[in-house]
Amino acid sequence: MTILRLTSDYAGQMAELEQQCFSLPWSENTIRGELKNPVGLYFGAFDGGRFAGYAGMQIVLDEGHITNIATAPEMRRRGVADSLLRELLTAAEARSVRFAILEARESNLSALSLYKKHGFLVVGRRKGYYEKPVEDAILLTKEF
Repeated sequence: MTILRLTSDYAGQMAELEQQCFSLPWSENTIRGELKNPVGLYFGAFDGGRFAGYAGMQIVLDEGHITNIATAPEMRRRGVADSLLRELLTAAEARSVRFAILEARESNLSALSLYKKHGFLVVGRRKGYYEKPVEDAILLTKEF
């Protein structure tokens, strides 16, 4: 598996993956904006040239907010998200990020397990944060 920094050339592939993974996916235009955002940092995973997933973070001062991690359904349970998160955290630490935060659906046990494996701690809950279906978000943070 190869991990690369993403540019707007990959916006279409990211938008397709968003459609497969999220009930309220980002549009291709939103993704293009994120990829051009100076505080944005996005990596993609490629398996044999196939787009397998992506992960993104916005870095403001010493805080990193993980925006999305998405893995192609047929590539799940193969270490894609683990590799992407590791790359994202390594890059954030190199940019002097002191802590990272994110929200995850309370029902997304595989994501919660992944984040805990990488040292994230549960610090709160956001009631009704997600739509389609309405669900609480678990707020997690990691200090570097």
